[in-house]
Amino acid sequence: MDEPTRTELEAAAFRRLVEHLRERTDVQNIDLMNLAGFCRNCLSKWYRAAAEERGLDMDYDTAREIIYGMPYAEWKARYQKEATAEQQAAFEQNKPRD
Repeated sequence: MDEPTRTELEAAAFRRLVEHLRERTDVQNIDLMNLAGFCRNCLSKWYRAAAEERGLDMDYDTAREIIYGMPYAEWKARYQKEATAEQQAAFEQNKPRD
């Protein structure tokens, strides 16, 4: 497979992942972190880092809006629920160590 085709396929898969996460507002970021070790905020940080690597100036809020499909504060107000004690304990046990 040539490089441009690989890049197009990766971009399409990424767009589908973002679309899926936008549709699955019932899945909380802490659930994603506990199961997969990344969440919507991680994707936002990676997106921003990729932009900056290419010389594009992008702040974190802009990157989050791209991933969430709306301003983060709006998404949080609409969909974010308080983490349970079990979710928080699992996160503390599994969170990445610096």
